[in-house]
Amino acid sequence: MARPRYIPCVLTALAWVAGVLIFPAGAHAADEPADAAGDLPTLWKSHKRAVQDSWLAGTDSAGASTVATTPDWGAKKSYLIPALEIIGFAVLLNQYDRHHFPCCDYNSNIHTIRDNLRGPWVVDSDGFTVNQIGHPYQGSMYHGFARSSGLSFGESLGYTFAGSAFWEIAGERTPPSKNDQVMTGIGGSFLGEPLFRIANLILENSDGPPRFWRELAAAVISPPTGFNRLAFGDRFSGIFDSHKPAYYSRFQIGASSTTQDTQGASSSTTRNEALADFAIDYGLPGKPGYDYTRAFDYFNFQVIASSANGVESVNSRGLLFGKSYEAGPNYRGVFGLYGSYDYLAPQYFRVSSTALSLGTTAQWDMSRDVKMQGTATLGLGYTAVGTVSDATNLNDNHYGVSPQGLLALRFIFKDRAALELNAREYFVSRLGAGANQGNDNIVRGDATLTIQVHKKHAVAIKYLVTHRDQSQLGAINNPSQTRGTFGIFYTLLGQDKFGAVNWRD
Repeated sequence: MARPRYIPCVLTALAWVAGVLIFPAGAHAADEPADAAGDLPTLWKSHKRAVQDSWLAGTDSAGASTVATTPDWGAKKSYLIPALEIIGFAVLLNQYDRHHFPCCDYNSNIHTIRDNLRGPWVVDSDGFTVNQIGHPYQGSMYHGFARSSGLSFGESLGYTFAGSAFWEIAGERTPPSKNDQVMTGIGGSFLGEPLFRIANLILENSDGPPRFWRELAAAVISPPTGFNRLAFGDRFSGIFDSHKPAYYSRFQIGASSTTQDTQGASSSTTRNEALADFAIDYGLPGKPGYDYTRAFDYFNFQVIASSANGVESVNSRGLLFGKSYEAGPNYRGVFGLYGSYDYLAPQYFRVSSTALSLGTTAQWDMSRDVKMQGTATLGLGYTAVGTVSDATNLNDNHYGVSPQGLLALRFIFKDRAALELNAREYFVSRLGAGANQGNDNIVRGDATLTIQVHKKHAVAIKYLVTHRDQSQLGAINNPSQTRGTFGIFYTLLGQDKFGAVNWRD
Protein backbone atom coordinates (compact mmCIF):
# COMPACT_ATOMS: atom_id res chain seq x y z
CA MET A 1 0.00 0.00 0.00
CA ALA A 2 1.12 3.56 -0.62
CA ARG A 3 2.05 4.98 2.75
CA PRO A 4 0.40 8.25 3.80
CA ARG A 5 3.42 9.92 5.30
CA TYR A 6 4.80 10.56 1.79
CA ILE A 7 1.65 12.28 0.60
CA PRO A 8 1.92 15.56 2.59
CA CYS A 9 5.42 16.01 1.18
CA VAL A 10 4.13 15.53 -2.36
CA LEU A 11 1.18 17.87 -1.87
CA THR A 12 3.30 20.55 -0.21
CA ALA A 13 5.70 20.36 -3.12
CA LEU A 14 2.71 20.66 -5.45
CA ALA A 15 1.74 23.92 -3.78
CA TRP A 16 5.31 25.19 -4.08
CA VAL A 17 5.77 24.40 -7.76
CA ALA A 18 2.30 25.76 -8.55
CA GLY A 19 4.04 29.12 -8.74
CA VAL A 20 5.60 27.97 -12.01
CA LEU A 21 2.11 27.39 -13.42
CA ILE A 22 1.05 30.87 -12.36
CA PHE A 23 3.33 32.46 -14.97
CA PRO A 24 2.20 32.14 -18.60
CA ALA A 25 4.48 31.47 -21.54
CA GLY A 26 7.25 34.01 -21.89
CA ALA A 27 6.61 35.60 -18.51
CA HIS A 28 9.94 34.44 -17.12
CA ALA A 29 13.10 35.55 -18.79
CA ALA A 30 14.91 33.91 -15.89
CA ASP A 31 13.24 30.48 -15.64
CA GLU A 32 16.74 29.04 -15.92
CA PRO A 33 19.47 30.61 -13.79
CA ALA A 34 22.76 31.81 -15.18
CA ASP A 35 25.40 29.17 -15.76
CA ALA A 36 27.07 29.49 -12.38
CA ALA A 37 29.19 26.50 -11.53
CA GLY A 38 27.11 23.80 -9.85
CA ASP A 39 23.72 25.51 -10.41
CA LEU A 40 22.44 22.61 -12.56
CA PRO A 41 23.83 19.21 -13.51
CA THR A 42 26.41 19.71 -16.25
CA LEU A 43 24.87 17.29 -18.72
CA TRP A 44 21.41 18.82 -18.28
CA LYS A 45 22.74 22.33 -18.82
CA SER A 46 24.72 21.53 -21.93
CA HIS A 47 21.88 19.55 -23.49
CA LYS A 48 19.22 22.14 -22.72
CA ARG A 49 21.42 25.01 -23.86
CA ALA A 50 22.06 23.31 -27.19
CA VAL A 51 18.36 22.58 -27.66
CA GLN A 52 17.40 26.13 -26.69
CA ASP A 53 19.91 27.67 -29.12
CA SER A 54 18.80 25.44 -31.97
CA TRP A 55 15.12 26.14 -31.21
CA LEU A 56 15.71 29.86 -31.45
CA ALA A 57 17.54 29.29 -34.73
CA GLY A 58 14.64 27.23 -36.10
CA THR A 59 16.56 23.95 -36.10
CA ASP A 60 17.11 21.03 -33.77
CA SER A 61 20.45 20.14 -32.18
CA ALA A 62 21.46 18.30 -35.38
CA GLY A 63 20.58 21.29 -37.57
CA ALA A 64 17.27 19.96 -38.94
CA SER A 65 14.04 21.95 -38.99
CA THR A 66 12.18 21.94 -35.69
CA VAL A 67 8.92 21.79 -37.61
CA ALA A 68 9.84 18.36 -38.90
CA THR A 69 11.58 16.94 -35.84
CA THR A 70 9.75 18.27 -32.78
CA PRO A 71 7.94 15.16 -31.47
CA ASP A 72 4.16 15.11 -31.20
CA TRP A 73 2.74 13.76 -27.98
CA GLY A 74 1.56 10.18 -28.46
CA ALA A 75 3.19 9.74 -31.87
CA LYS A 76 5.28 6.86 -30.51
CA LYS A 77 2.97 5.56 -27.80
CA SER A 78 3.61 2.24 -26.13
CA TYR A 79 1.30 -0.32 -24.56
CA LEU A 80 4.12 -2.48 -23.22
CA ILE A 81 6.22 0.14 -21.42
CA PRO A 82 3.52 1.34 -18.97
CA ALA A 83 2.54 -2.28 -18.23
CA LEU A 84 6.13 -3.06 -17.26
CA GLU A 85 6.42 0.20 -15.30
CA ILE A 86 3.27 -0.54 -13.30
CA ILE A 87 4.44 -4.07 -12.49
CA GLY A 88 7.91 -2.79 -11.57
CA PHE A 89 6.46 -0.04 -9.38
CA ALA A 90 4.24 -2.56 -7.56
CA VAL A 91 7.15 -4.98 -7.03
CA LEU A 92 9.39 -2.23 -5.62
CA LEU A 93 6.59 -0.98 -3.36
CA ASN A 94 5.98 -4.53 -2.11
CA GLN A 95 9.67 -4.99 -1.34
CA TYR A 96 9.82 -1.68 0.51
CA ASP A 97 6.74 -2.57 2.58
CA ARG A 98 8.15 -6.01 3.43
CA HIS A 99 11.26 -4.49 4.97
CA HIS A 100 9.72 -1.49 6.72
CA PHE A 101 6.42 -2.70 8.18
CA PRO A 102 5.55 -5.45 10.68
CA CYS A 103 4.82 -9.00 9.62
CA CYS A 104 3.24 -10.15 7.42
CA ASP A 105 0.71 -8.46 5.14
CA TYR A 106 3.21 -7.94 2.32
CA ASN A 107 4.87 -11.38 2.36
CA SER A 108 2.91 -12.51 -0.67
CA ASN A 109 3.91 -15.61 -2.62
CA ILE A 110 2.51 -18.02 -5.17
CA HIS A 111 0.24 -19.59 -2.56
CA THR A 112 -1.26 -16.30 -1.37
CA ILE A 113 -1.75 -15.20 -4.98
CA ARG A 114 -3.62 -18.42 -5.72
CA ASP A 115 -5.78 -17.98 -2.61
CA ASN A 116 -6.59 -14.38 -3.54
CA LEU A 117 -7.55 -15.42 -7.07
CA ARG A 118 -9.95 -18.00 -5.66
CA GLY A 119 -11.21 -16.20 -2.59
CA PRO A 120 -13.82 -13.45 -2.15
CA TRP A 121 -13.21 -9.70 -2.30
CA VAL A 122 -13.84 -7.94 1.03
CA VAL A 123 -14.15 -4.43 2.52
CA ASP A 124 -10.93 -3.96 4.48
CA SER A 125 -10.36 -1.83 7.58
CA ASP A 126 -6.88 -0.44 6.96
CA GLY A 127 -5.99 3.05 8.15
CA PHE A 128 -8.05 5.82 6.61
CA THR A 129 -5.20 7.81 5.08
CA VAL A 130 -3.69 4.62 3.61
CA ASN A 131 -6.95 3.69 1.92
CA GLN A 132 -8.21 7.15 0.99
CA ILE A 133 -5.06 9.07 0.05
CA GLY A 134 -2.35 6.44 -0.29
CA HIS A 135 -4.31 4.21 -2.64
CA PRO A 136 -5.62 7.00 -4.91
CA TYR A 137 -2.11 8.43 -5.17
CA GLN A 138 -0.78 4.96 -5.98
CA GLY A 139 -3.44 4.74 -8.69
CA SER A 140 -2.45 8.16 -10.00
CA MET A 141 1.06 6.79 -10.53
CA TYR A 142 -0.33 3.91 -12.61
CA HIS A 143 -2.42 6.39 -14.60
CA GLY A 144 0.55 8.69 -15.11
CA PHE A 145 2.76 5.89 -16.44
CA ALA A 146 0.15 5.10 -19.10
CA ARG A 147 -0.68 8.71 -20.00
CA SER A 148 2.94 9.79 -20.31
CA SER A 149 3.52 6.80 -22.61
CA GLY A 150 1.08 8.35 -25.08
CA LEU A 151 -2.11 6.49 -24.15
CA SER A 152 -5.57 8.06 -23.99
CA PHE A 153 -7.50 8.69 -20.79
CA GLY A 154 -9.70 5.65 -21.35
CA GLU A 155 -6.73 3.37 -22.02
CA SER A 156 -4.94 4.75 -18.96
CA LEU A 157 -8.03 4.16 -16.83
CA GLY A 158 -7.92 0.52 -17.92
CA TYR A 159 -4.24 0.26 -16.97
CA THR A 160 -4.97 1.86 -13.59
CA PHE A 161 -7.83 -0.54 -12.87
CA ALA A 162 -5.72 -3.54 -13.90
CA GLY A 163 -2.73 -2.30 -11.89
CA SER A 164 -4.91 -1.96 -8.81
CA ALA A 165 -6.23 -5.52 -9.22
CA PHE A 166 -2.65 -6.78 -9.65
CA TRP A 167 -1.65 -5.18 -6.36
CA GLU A 168 -4.71 -6.46 -4.49
CA ILE A 169 -4.08 -10.03 -5.65
CA ALA A 170 -0.27 -10.21 -5.74
CA GLY A 171 1.02 -7.24 -3.72
CA GLU A 172 -0.52 -8.29 -0.41
CA ARG A 173 -1.32 -11.61 1.18
CA THR A 174 -4.57 -10.29 2.72
CA PRO A 175 -7.84 -10.83 0.80
CA PRO A 176 -8.34 -8.36 -2.07
CA SER A 177 -10.30 -5.27 -1.09
CA LYS A 178 -13.33 -3.91 -2.94
CA ASN A 179 -12.98 -0.43 -1.44
CA ASP A 180 -9.29 -0.28 -2.35
CA GLN A 181 -10.11 -1.29 -5.93
CA VAL A 182 -12.56 1.61 -6.24
CA MET A 183 -10.21 4.16 -4.71
CA THR A 184 -7.07 3.01 -6.56
CA GLY A 185 -8.51 1.76 -9.84
CA ILE A 186 -11.00 4.58 -10.41
CA GLY A 187 -10.18 7.34 -7.93
CA GLY A 188 -6.53 7.03 -8.99
CA SER A 189 -7.41 8.05 -12.55
CA PHE A 190 -9.68 10.88 -11.40
CA LEU A 191 -6.73 12.19 -9.38
CA GLY A 192 -3.98 11.29 -11.85
CA GLU A 193 -5.47 12.99 -14.92
CA PRO A 194 -5.43 16.53 -13.43
CA LEU A 195 -1.87 15.97 -12.22
CA PHE A 196 -0.85 14.86 -15.73
CA ARG A 197 -2.62 17.84 -17.33
CA ILE A 198 -1.16 20.38 -14.90
CA ALA A 199 2.35 18.99 -15.40
CA ASN A 200 2.00 19.27 -19.18
CA LEU A 201 0.52 22.76 -18.91
CA ILE A 202 3.65 23.84 -17.05
CA LEU A 203 5.79 22.36 -19.82
CA GLU A 204 3.62 23.90 -22.53
CA ASN A 205 3.73 27.40 -21.00
CA SER A 206 7.35 27.92 -21.98
CA ASP A 207 9.10 29.73 -24.81
CA GLY A 208 10.90 26.99 -26.70
CA PRO A 209 11.75 23.70 -25.01
CA PRO A 210 10.93 23.62 -21.26
CA ARG A 211 13.75 24.77 -19.03
CA PHE A 212 15.06 22.92 -16.02
CA TRP A 213 12.76 24.37 -13.37
CA ARG A 214 9.65 23.68 -15.46
CA GLU A 215 10.81 20.12 -16.05
CA LEU A 216 11.42 19.72 -12.32
CA ALA A 217 8.05 21.20 -11.36
CA ALA A 218 6.25 18.92 -13.84
CA ALA A 219 8.11 15.89 -12.47
CA VAL A 220 7.16 16.74 -8.87
CA ILE A 221 3.49 17.10 -9.79
CA SER A 222 3.40 14.00 -12.02
CA PRO A 223 6.44 11.79 -11.26
CA PRO A 224 5.64 9.27 -14.03
CA THR A 225 5.65 12.10 -16.58
CA GLY A 226 9.05 13.28 -15.42
CA PHE A 227 10.41 9.73 -15.31
CA ASN A 228 9.31 8.86 -18.85
CA ARG A 229 10.59 12.15 -20.28
CA LEU A 230 13.98 11.53 -18.67
CA ALA A 231 14.25 7.76 -19.22
CA PHE A 232 13.03 7.54 -22.82
CA GLY A 233 14.26 10.83 -24.26
CA ASP A 234 12.74 11.85 -27.59
CA ARG A 235 10.22 9.02 -27.63
CA PHE A 236 8.14 10.58 -24.84
CA SER A 237 9.44 14.15 -24.93
CA GLY A 238 6.37 15.49 -26.74
CA ILE A 239 4.06 17.71 -24.71
CA PHE A 240 0.36 16.92 -24.43
CA ASP A 241 -1.61 19.47 -26.45
CA SER A 242 -3.96 21.28 -24.08
CA HIS A 243 -5.80 22.99 -26.99
CA LYS A 244 -5.20 26.26 -25.14
CA PRO A 245 -7.98 26.17 -22.55
CA ALA A 246 -9.23 29.17 -20.64
CA TYR A 247 -8.16 28.56 -17.07
CA TYR A 248 -8.08 30.29 -13.71
CA SER A 249 -5.44 29.39 -11.15
CA ARG A 250 -4.41 30.79 -7.81
CA PHE A 251 -2.12 30.00 -4.91
CA GLN A 252 -2.89 31.09 -1.34
CA ILE A 253 -0.90 31.02 1.86
CA GLY A 254 -2.21 32.16 5.20
CA ALA A 255 -3.64 31.10 8.55
CA SER A 256 -7.02 30.21 10.00
CA SER A 257 -8.53 29.84 13.45
CA THR A 258 -11.40 27.71 14.71
CA THR A 259 -14.71 29.53 15.20
CA GLN A 260 -17.09 26.57 15.61
CA ASP A 261 -16.05 23.57 17.67
CA THR A 262 -18.13 20.43 18.22
CA GLN A 263 -15.60 17.63 18.52
CA GLY A 264 -17.89 14.68 19.22
CA ALA A 265 -15.75 11.58 19.75
CA SER A 266 -12.62 13.25 18.45
CA SER A 267 -9.97 14.16 21.01
CA SER A 268 -7.01 15.50 19.02
CA THR A 269 -7.34 18.94 17.42
CA THR A 270 -5.36 22.11 16.71
CA ARG A 271 -7.20 25.41 17.03
CA ASN A 272 -4.92 27.51 14.79
CA GLU A 273 -3.21 26.34 11.61
CA ALA A 274 -1.14 27.62 8.71
CA LEU A 275 -2.48 26.71 5.26
CA ALA A 276 -1.23 26.54 1.69
CA ASP A 277 -3.95 26.27 -0.96
CA PHE A 278 -3.62 25.73 -4.72
CA ALA A 279 -6.60 25.60 -7.09
CA ILE A 280 -7.14 25.59 -10.84
CA ASP A 281 -10.24 25.69 -13.07
CA TYR A 282 -9.11 24.31 -16.46
CA GLY A 283 -11.18 24.54 -19.64
CA LEU A 284 -13.67 27.18 -18.54
CA PRO A 285 -16.60 27.30 -20.99
CA GLY A 286 -17.10 30.07 -23.51
CA LYS A 287 -13.71 30.28 -25.21
CA PRO A 288 -14.24 30.28 -29.00
CA GLY A 289 -12.87 27.19 -30.70
CA TYR A 290 -12.32 25.14 -27.53
CA ASP A 291 -14.15 21.79 -27.67
CA TYR A 292 -14.77 19.17 -25.00
CA THR A 293 -13.90 16.09 -27.02
CA ARG A 294 -11.56 14.45 -24.49
CA ALA A 295 -12.07 13.37 -20.90
CA PHE A 296 -11.06 16.13 -18.46
CA ASP A 297 -11.00 18.88 -21.10
CA TYR A 298 -12.75 20.63 -18.23
CA PHE A 299 -11.62 19.95 -14.68
CA ASN A 300 -11.34 21.60 -11.29
CA PHE A 301 -8.53 20.65 -8.92
CA GLN A 302 -7.77 21.94 -5.43
CA VAL A 303 -5.35 20.85 -2.69
CA ILE A 304 -4.96 22.38 0.77
CA ALA A 305 -1.97 21.55 2.98
CA SER A 306 -2.26 22.24 6.72
CA SER A 307 0.26 22.56 9.53
CA ALA A 308 -2.23 20.73 11.76
CA ASN A 309 -2.78 17.50 9.85
CA GLY A 310 -0.71 17.55 6.65
CA VAL A 311 -3.52 17.36 4.12
CA GLU A 312 -6.73 19.26 4.82
CA SER A 313 -8.39 18.47 1.50
CA VAL A 314 -7.91 17.22 -2.05
CA ASN A 315 -10.73 17.74 -4.55
CA SER A 316 -10.72 16.75 -8.21
CA ARG A 317 -13.64 16.69 -10.61
CA GLY A 318 -13.48 16.43 -14.38
CA LEU A 319 -15.85 16.20 -17.31
CA LEU A 320 -15.72 12.65 -18.70
CA PHE A 321 -18.24 13.11 -21.51
CA GLY A 322 -19.98 16.35 -22.36
CA LYS A 323 -21.21 18.90 -24.84
CA SER A 324 -21.01 22.68 -24.84
CA TYR A 325 -24.16 24.79 -25.15
CA GLU A 326 -25.36 28.38 -25.29
CA ALA A 327 -28.41 30.15 -23.86
CA GLY A 328 -28.72 33.60 -25.37
CA PRO A 329 -25.87 36.05 -25.84
CA ASN A 330 -24.74 36.08 -22.20
CA TYR A 331 -24.58 32.41 -21.18
CA ARG A 332 -22.16 29.65 -22.18
CA GLY A 333 -21.79 26.24 -20.59
CA VAL A 334 -20.96 22.57 -20.86
CA PHE A 335 -23.13 19.68 -19.66
CA GLY A 336 -22.28 16.03 -19.13
CA LEU A 337 -20.94 13.26 -16.89
CA TYR A 338 -18.31 14.16 -14.29
CA GLY A 339 -15.89 11.93 -12.41
CA SER A 340 -14.68 13.08 -9.00
CA TYR A 341 -12.31 12.21 -6.19
CA ASP A 342 -12.63 14.03 -2.85
CA TYR A 343 -10.74 13.87 0.43
CA LEU A 344 -11.70 16.16 3.33
CA ALA A 345 -10.09 16.20 6.78
CA PRO A 346 -11.44 18.94 9.08
CA GLN A 347 -9.42 17.45 12.02
CA TYR A 348 -12.39 15.89 13.87
CA PHE A 349 -13.26 13.42 11.12
CA ARG A 350 -12.32 12.48 7.56
CA VAL A 351 -14.43 11.77 4.49
CA SER A 352 -13.37 10.58 1.05
CA SER A 353 -15.36 9.70 -2.04
CA THR A 354 -15.03 8.53 -5.64
CA ALA A 355 -18.14 9.36 -7.66
CA LEU A 356 -19.88 9.80 -11.00
CA SER A 357 -22.26 12.76 -11.37
CA LEU A 358 -24.36 14.53 -13.95
CA GLY A 359 -23.93 18.27 -14.03
CA THR A 360 -23.05 21.49 -15.76
CA THR A 361 -20.34 24.15 -15.66
CA ALA A 362 -21.17 27.59 -17.08
CA GLN A 363 -20.51 31.33 -17.17
CA TRP A 364 -23.29 33.90 -17.08
CA ASP A 365 -22.54 37.53 -17.89
CA MET A 366 -25.00 39.05 -15.44
CA SER A 367 -24.04 42.59 -16.41
CA ARG A 368 -21.15 44.45 -18.00
CA ASP A 369 -19.24 44.42 -14.71
CA VAL A 370 -20.46 41.22 -13.01
CA LYS A 371 -19.97 37.67 -14.23
CA MET A 372 -20.87 34.40 -12.55
CA GLN A 373 -19.07 31.11 -13.11
CA GLY A 374 -20.42 27.96 -11.53
CA THR A 375 -20.75 24.19 -11.42
CA ALA A 376 -23.68 22.11 -10.21
CA THR A 377 -23.56 18.30 -10.04
CA LEU A 378 -25.67 15.48 -8.61
CA GLY A 379 -24.43 11.92 -8.52
CA LEU A 380 -23.58 8.68 -6.76
CA GLY A 381 -20.30 7.54 -5.26
CA TYR A 382 -18.58 5.14 -2.91
CA THR A 383 -17.56 6.99 0.23
CA ALA A 384 -15.63 6.41 3.44
CA VAL A 385 -15.96 8.40 6.65
CA GLY A 386 -14.21 8.02 10.00
CA THR A 387 -13.70 9.86 13.27
CA VAL A 388 -10.21 10.96 14.26
CA SER A 389 -9.80 9.68 17.81
CA ASP A 390 -6.17 10.75 18.22
CA ALA A 391 -3.21 11.84 16.07
CA THR A 392 -2.84 8.48 14.29
CA ASN A 393 -5.89 6.26 14.80
CA LEU A 394 -9.51 6.10 13.67
CA ASN A 395 -12.27 4.35 15.57
CA ASP A 396 -15.33 4.07 13.37
CA ASN A 397 -14.54 3.83 9.65
CA HIS A 398 -17.74 3.59 7.65
CA TYR A 399 -17.91 2.71 3.94
CA GLY A 400 -21.02 2.93 1.82
CA VAL A 401 -22.72 4.00 -1.39
CA SER A 402 -23.42 7.73 -1.18
CA PRO A 403 -25.72 10.08 -3.07
CA GLN A 404 -23.95 13.45 -3.25
CA GLY A 405 -24.28 16.93 -4.66
CA LEU A 406 -22.16 20.00 -5.33
CA LEU A 407 -22.80 23.68 -6.01
CA ALA A 408 -19.78 25.93 -6.67
CA LEU A 409 -20.20 29.60 -7.66
CA ARG A 410 -17.72 32.41 -8.35
CA PHE A 411 -18.97 35.98 -8.81
CA ILE A 412 -16.43 38.22 -10.54
CA PHE A 413 -16.71 41.99 -10.09
CA LYS A 414 -14.93 44.07 -12.77
CA ASP A 415 -12.03 41.63 -12.59
CA ARG A 416 -11.03 43.42 -9.39
CA ALA A 417 -12.63 41.09 -6.84
CA ALA A 418 -14.30 37.70 -6.64
CA LEU A 419 -16.73 36.07 -4.22
CA GLU A 420 -16.64 32.27 -4.17
CA LEU A 421 -19.42 30.18 -2.60
CA ASN A 422 -19.16 26.40 -2.42
CA ALA A 423 -21.40 23.75 -0.89
CA ARG A 424 -21.19 19.95 -1.07
CA GLU A 425 -23.05 17.14 0.66
CA TYR A 426 -22.51 13.39 1.05
CA PHE A 427 -25.03 10.89 2.44
CA VAL A 428 -23.10 7.71 3.29
CA SER A 429 -25.60 4.85 3.41
CA ARG A 430 -25.37 1.31 4.76
CA LEU A 431 -25.41 -0.07 1.21
CA GLY A 432 -22.01 -1.54 0.33
CA ALA A 433 -20.68 -1.31 3.89
CA GLY A 434 -18.39 -3.97 5.26
CA ALA A 435 -20.46 -4.32 8.44
CA ASN A 436 -23.95 -3.51 9.66
CA GLN A 437 -23.49 0.19 10.27
CA GLY A 438 -25.57 3.34 10.36
CA ASN A 439 -25.65 6.36 8.08
CA ASP A 440 -23.55 9.50 7.91
CA ASN A 441 -24.51 12.87 6.45
CA ILE A 442 -21.67 15.33 5.76
CA VAL A 443 -22.16 18.93 4.63
CA ARG A 444 -19.28 21.31 3.79
CA GLY A 445 -19.55 24.94 2.78
CA ASP A 446 -17.22 27.88 2.36
CA ALA A 447 -17.28 31.53 1.34
CA THR A 448 -14.16 33.36 0.11
CA LEU A 449 -13.81 37.03 -0.81
CA THR A 450 -10.66 37.84 -2.81
CA ILE A 451 -9.68 41.45 -3.57
CA GLN A 452 -6.98 42.39 -6.05
CA VAL A 453 -4.26 44.62 -4.62
CA HIS A 454 -1.84 44.95 -7.53
CA LYS A 455 -1.82 42.90 -10.73
CA LYS A 456 -1.46 39.26 -9.66
CA HIS A 457 -1.31 40.03 -5.95
CA ALA A 458 -4.47 39.86 -3.85
CA VAL A 459 -5.74 39.26 -0.33
CA ALA A 460 -8.55 36.91 0.66
CA ILE A 461 -10.69 36.14 3.67
CA LYS A 462 -12.39 32.76 3.98
CA TYR A 463 -15.00 31.11 6.19
CA LEU A 464 -15.18 27.31 6.05
CA VAL A 465 -17.51 24.97 7.93
CA THR A 466 -17.84 21.17 7.82
CA HIS A 467 -20.63 19.32 9.66
CA ARG A 468 -21.26 15.61 10.19
CA ASP A 469 -24.39 13.90 11.54
CA GLN A 470 -24.15 10.23 12.51
CA SER A 471 -27.08 7.83 12.71
CA GLN A 472 -25.88 4.69 14.45
CA LEU A 473 -27.94 1.53 14.60
CA GLY A 474 -29.37 1.00 18.08
CA ALA A 475 -27.97 4.27 19.42
CA ILE A 476 -30.09 6.50 21.65
CA ASN A 477 -28.05 9.64 21.04
CA ASN A 478 -26.69 10.13 17.53
CA PRO A 479 -23.56 12.28 17.74
CA SER A 480 -22.63 15.17 15.47
CA GLN A 481 -19.37 16.99 14.75
CA THR A 482 -18.79 20.51 13.42
CA ARG A 483 -15.67 22.53 12.68
CA GLY A 484 -15.78 26.08 11.38
CA THR A 485 -12.75 28.24 10.64
CA PHE A 486 -12.03 31.81 9.60
CA GLY A 487 -8.81 32.64 7.74
CA ILE A 488 -6.93 35.39 5.93
CA PHE A 489 -4.61 34.73 3.00
CA TYR A 490 -2.13 36.29 0.64
CA THR A 491 -3.17 35.24 -2.87
CA LEU A 492 -1.07 34.98 -6.02
CA LEU A 493 -3.34 34.97 -9.07
CA GLY A 494 -2.51 33.10 -12.26
CA GLN A 495 -3.23 36.26 -14.23
CA ASP A 496 -4.22 39.86 -13.61
CA LYS A 497 -7.87 38.86 -13.80
CA PHE A 498 -10.13 36.31 -12.10
CA GLY A 499 -10.71 33.93 -14.99
CA ALA A 500 -13.77 35.45 -16.68
CA VAL A 501 -14.01 34.27 -20.31
CA ASN A 502 -14.81 36.90 -22.94
CA TRP A 503 -16.34 35.08 -25.91
CA ARG A 504 -17.05 38.32 -27.73
CA ASP A 505 -13.39 38.90 -28.66
